[in-house]
Amino acid sequence: MVIGNFDGVHTGHVEVLRHAQSLAPDQPVVVVTFWPHPMHVLRPEQAPRLLTGLADRISLLKRAGAQQVRVVQFTRDVSTWSPEEFVSRVITPLDPSHVVVGENFRFGYRAAGTVETLRELGKERFAVEAIALVRVDGESTCSTLVRTALDAGDVELAAKHLGRLFRVQGVVVMGDQRGRELGFPTANLPVPAGMAVPADGVYAGWLTRLDDPAAEPLPAAISVGSNPTFQGLERRVETYVLDRTDLELYGVEIAVDFVARLRGQITFTGIEGLITQMDADVARTREVLARATKG
Repeated sequence: MVIGNFDGVHTGHVEVLRHAQSLAPDQPVVVVTFWPHPMHVLRPEQAPRLLTGLADRISLLKRAGAQQVRVVQFTRDVSTWSPEEFVSRVITPLDPSHVVVGENFRFGYRAAGTVETLRELGKERFAVEAIALVRVDGESTCSTLVRTALDAGDVELAAKHLGRLFRVQGVVVMGDQRGRELGFPTANLPVPAGMAVPADGVYAGWLTRLDDPAAEPLPAAISVGSNPTFQGLERRVETYVLDRTDLELYGVEIAVDFVARLRGQITFTGIEGLITQMDADVARTREVLARATKG
């Protein structure tokens, strides 16, 4: 059994699952996670923006080696469980041989339970393994670090710690149609409440339609923001697939993967300046993605 919140399913989370697999290769790995995020229940005003929704989290955990994912519905009642009650309600019914957690794992009322508490409670029933935090370029990987990188627009740093490109996905909605009028039709995704996205600006990346299992990622220039040139208010992810004006994506679920930030968001005084900049963004996107593909 592996227990954790697993927001983002980053390289540290993947390492915990790998270690669990190595302990008992002939046994299934069962992951226990929590939804919603405990902070969304206990202190919603301080709750972090999530890197992945629940469905994506489960999919990523299974891709990382989980045979089963058990979701504990986190409520105020659950938050009052003592460490002993947590073990009896969550761990004991699944009868694990090993329980694997990160070295900073805490559980039970007011996070009173530590790894040592878990070992004590598991004596003669299950072994407990605590895995050290993964470090990338000298920095400990954690979901908070990934969020901070996205807030700064550093999608490359986020990708290093995630072990993959940061992704936003959703169903394409109708926008203002201005991109189409300017020769740069975009697929528009509203920014979901409570979900993390990179800082406002323009990025190079890929768009993949998810309604076709055989669909290939398409090179794209991506804008995140509220479109200040046209006094926009709603924050969106707007994606222009290079050299494609024939795509019909309304109502289609897509994934947008971020490779690198090109610039911050700019307010233009006229359409001409905007089009000139968009041409430059497309040219720069080609360069970035050509390097990324060769790399």
